[in-house]
Amino acid sequence: MPSPIEYPPELLSLICSYVYASAIPSPISSLDPLYIPEAGVPTDLPSSYPPPNWSEPVARRTLTTLTLVNRAWSEAARPWLWRKIEVRLPRSWLAFIEEISGGEDGEAAEDDTARAVEESITEAAHAALAAKTGPCVALDVEAEKKLKESIIQELGGPDSSIPPELLSPPASRDPSPRRLRQKSKSPARWKLMRSISDAVQDLMGRDENGMHVPAVHDRRPGRFVHHLDFNHFRTIGMRRLVGESLSYRFVTGERLEAVLKETPNLTAFGATEYMDGALTLPVLKELLLRGAPSRGRGQPVRGRGFVMDDPNDWEAEDIARRHECKELEAIDFTGCVSVVFVNALTEFVNAHVLPPVSELDPNEDEDDRSHRRSRSARLRFTEEPMAFPGLQRLSLRGAKSVPPQILNSFVTAFPSLTHLDLSSTRASPDILDGLAASPSLRLQTLSLARCVRLTGSSIRKFLVSAPAARYITELNLYGDNTFPNPMSVEEFHDVFTMAPCFTSGGLVYLDISSAPLDQGLLDAMPVQTNLRSLGLSFIPGLPLKVVSEFIRNKAGQVEVLTLVGTSPELVRVQPRQASVALYAQIIRPLCTLPFKSRLTSDVAVAKTPTRLRVIELATPLLSALGASAGQWRIVRSKGGRGWWVDTASGWMAGPGGASLQRDLDKDHPWRQALEMLADANGNVSSGVGWHARKMEVLHGHGLLGREDGLYGAVSFAYQG
Repeated sequence: MPSPIEYPPELLSLICSYVYASAIPSPISSLDPLYIPEAGVPTDLPSSYPPPNWSEPVARRTLTTLTLVNRAWSEAARPWLWRKIEVRLPRSWLAFIEEISGGEDGEAAEDDTARAVEESITEAAHAALAAKTGPCVALDVEAEKKLKESIIQELGGPDSSIPPELLSPPASRDPSPRRLRQKSKSPARWKLMRSISDAVQDLMGRDENGMHVPAVHDRRPGRFVHHLDFNHFRTIGMRRLVGESLSYRFVTGERLEAVLKETPNLTAFGATEYMDGALTLPVLKELLLRGAPSRGRGQPVRGRGFVMDDPNDWEAEDIARRHECKELEAIDFTGCVSVVFVNALTEFVNAHVLPPVSELDPNEDEDDRSHRRSRSARLRFTEEPMAFPGLQRLSLRGAKSVPPQILNSFVTAFPSLTHLDLSSTRASPDILDGLAASPSLRLQTLSLARCVRLTGSSIRKFLVSAPAARYITELNLYGDNTFPNPMSVEEFHDVFTMAPCFTSGGLVYLDISSAPLDQGLLDAMPVQTNLRSLGLSFIPGLPLKVVSEFIRNKAGQVEVLTLVGTSPELVRVQPRQASVALYAQIIRPLCTLPFKSRLTSDVAVAKTPTRLRVIELATPLLSALGASAGQWRIVRSKGGRGWWVDTASGWMAGPGGASLQRDLDKDHPWRQALEMLADANGNVSSGVGWHARKMEVLHGHGLLGREDGLYGAVSFAYQG
């Protein structure tokens, strides 16, 4: 019987990486909810049908199946199974903690770590001797024992960060009562395993001129985790008493901190209001003080090494450990308003972001004080200031409890932001001044919806003059009747005519709901050839004819339009008259194909004047339109929003690439999928909808991205 073919591990890992990437949303969105039929793969993007990506459960099941093939496939698929973790249920969260950090029993965890260290040393010594003598030669037991002793001696040196008790097996330790045992503060497992590998490599390198030794295997999967979010986590419906919910929480600061310590490659983290009580100061330090920020104040600017004066200082050891972790690229704090989170963020900003306050002599005059400050600054010129250069995407949407001063200092401490969501926060004009002063900031997506403390002049100044706003392609200035847009007609005119993000025509998403728009302002706006989603809600004085002319002449690529509470033809008339006006002013001139006789031999493809196919309307008007109007159907979200959707339109893949097609057949799978959403009457998932209110930051898809769970409810279910 022929032996099975063995493939290189790199090839198997590459195949698994493609399986994992197949479930990542495409960077070019079709703006439609994900629908997974048996339809092959898309030929180009955007694509509504076939879908642009698999669903995550499909990719996860595929990777799970690959782990059952053999050991080689299991080793290749395992890192990709652990790469993205979405905590959904409390029990699964507890199981995740057990798998990552070994549980909450400190003594058991220390014994488990000691056994892992002993097994790793034995495995490393065995692998090193096998690499030295060859696979076909029997290993010398005495040489292996000596090599193990050399490794232990190398790890147990005076400069080692590994506690001596971890270098001895649990059975050989001197037993002591549990109550007298001090809580272990041993390093993270991933660092222990790497220290063992480095020690073996150093020993073998001295004797064999740098011979390669295989890395030590660690069965804990913490190093594989790159993405961790609580978007789907909730405890509602578990039939818990009020006292149990207060005294016994599933997601606590200690548990979350233990997980973060064992995930050195984490790059994306998402929190929600259901677990923001676990965002304590130690957790924020583990999230933010990674990589370069872990140096803190007092470390040299030049040189890559981290200066640690006392190797026995556990705080310094934590700093050194965090310095070897990857910096986070994306953080989502949507809806985090608990007192624990606000206090922790305040302490973090005061301790690590704001400049240190020196003790001043109250009797010292201002000149002497200025001289002493300048002298102190010259003496500390070699110190590196605190900076967070790795974070690129940040969402604080709905974090209304954070004070403006703390919010300003926190946001302006990130010089590399490309995506920023400050909607429904207490952001003040100072935060825009701080962002404008940053020489390295280059925002691509910005959301300032319902920021009641911002002024129209501050927004106008930032969009017109700030280098950070020059390359914005997605801008959300949403306002409603409760919190209207603060900008005046003159300020909007200046933004439309002078802001680089408008004059360049590069905007793909724009929401200026509740703005004082009229025909003169829309005439002053430059042509927006790339605009795909436009929000014009809560503008009762804007006629539908002006909107129609603007889309036809300057924004023909718009596919989604919001008109909730807009236009006198829709607001101040009877619902029946409003539906007639909507057909006459919007649907017929912008969304209807020109008449073409079937008897003619003309094969030219007819096109509509624009790409408009989804219109968001107020709930009373949607009810007046009826359940069915031909191919235009009402699709309701899980909350209070609803859209009038052309179910016979969508991005279809074809031989020449993807194209937006109209008048699809009634038996077309995509049309049937949209009609199923319409028939559901709001009984849909939280990820169904168009024109998101929330920015997607964990993957970096911005305001055109798509989310489900709690993030999806904020994006598509809630009006604000």
